[in-house]
Amino acid sequence: MNQTPAKPAMRPARPEFSSGPCAKRPGWDPGNLQGAVVGRSHRSKPGKARLKEAIDRTREVLEVPPEFLIGVVPGSDTGAVEMALWSLLGARPVQLLAFESFGKDWVTDVTKQLKLKDVEVLDAAYGHLPDLAKVRKDADLVFTWNGTTSGVRVPNADFIAADREGLTICDATSAAFAQKLDWAKLDVVTFSWQKALGGEGAHGVLILGPRAVERLENYTPAWPMPKLFRMTKGGKVTLDLFEGATINTPSMLCVEDCLDALKWASNIGGLAGMQGRADANLGVLEAWVEKTAWVDFLPVDPATRSNTSVCLKVVDPRVAALPADAQADFAKRLASLLEKEGAALDIGAYRDAPPGLRIWCGATVETADVEALTPWLDWAFASVAAELLAA
Repeated sequence: MNQTPAKPAMRPARPEFSSGPCAKRPGWDPGNLQGAVVGRSHRSKPGKARLKEAIDRTREVLEVPPEFLIGVVPGSDTGAVEMALWSLLGARPVQLLAFESFGKDWVTDVTKQLKLKDVEVLDAAYGHLPDLAKVRKDADLVFTWNGTTSGVRVPNADFIAADREGLTICDATSAAFAQKLDWAKLDVVTFSWQKALGGEGAHGVLILGPRAVERLENYTPAWPMPKLFRMTKGGKVTLDLFEGATINTPSMLCVEDCLDALKWASNIGGLAGMQGRADANLGVLEAWVEKTAWVDFLPVDPATRSNTSVCLKVVDPRVAALPADAQADFAKRLASLLEKEGAALDIGAYRDAPPGLRIWCGATVETADVEALTPWLDWAFASVAAELLAA
């Protein structure tokens, strides 16, 4: 008869492994937000100065070239991507890389909402990248750098031609601050504070390179432009938007929280420090998976493994032999048991992804907590297996 294994002796000090909103930075406390410009207009001098500081600190930590514009926009990363799609597409053929849920969402927007005709979708199943050799330099390209729901990332930007004619629109929401973005190959980059910075939600960041600005000022889409998406006036980019004057009213508490996270990022070594922490967290899981028979990474190629949204699948033969709905139930039970024990919160796979676990390993997560988590993963698997797979 199968015996339920003993529980590990130590839990992670912070069991927050959610892939968004993500863990706050180590040492975070609500008292850190006391300097927030609350009860004042975001257009007041202090309010606008805070927003401009968030932009300047983002440029410094993320190492954004000086010729790129950075703006705080509504609607989180989704809003930032939508602004780019609605404002820039239609001038050229479009290619989209779709290898996880959000990349597929952008396909829907381009083909069903904007209803563009000259569109090619390069898709791939979860765990894989599309054939990047098919990316054309004459077409606009829309892609996610890191698939938050698949744990698959592009290893580099070598597939993008240096002499490209089209624009590259990169959804980098779970890659920014954790992976090296190739600014020479990117014209639009978007992300949200709630991912690698561990900030609060509802606000997005839109970064425009010179080629994207040129498109904005020389191309007018055929469709009406909602107010929230408008970035030009009189044929010129509205520069105020990229200097702290937001389109709509932001939360100044969220802005202050972002500033707190960016200051922490600078103190740990900036971009290199944040990448190093994420890589170390991934390394813990790689070492554990290597010696653990019941689990594997969802990405099939190690070079494409995310160091932030790490996606795992159960490969134990007994579970693999179950019907699909039973496999999904097994994975859900794993996540639920870990949450019940306070060992790991919110680590179930994304609803559209294959059954499994998704563990956030960005820089705000402590490596010691990832190390403390792995015995709990083994315990949870053995416990659920003993309950469901006993003969």
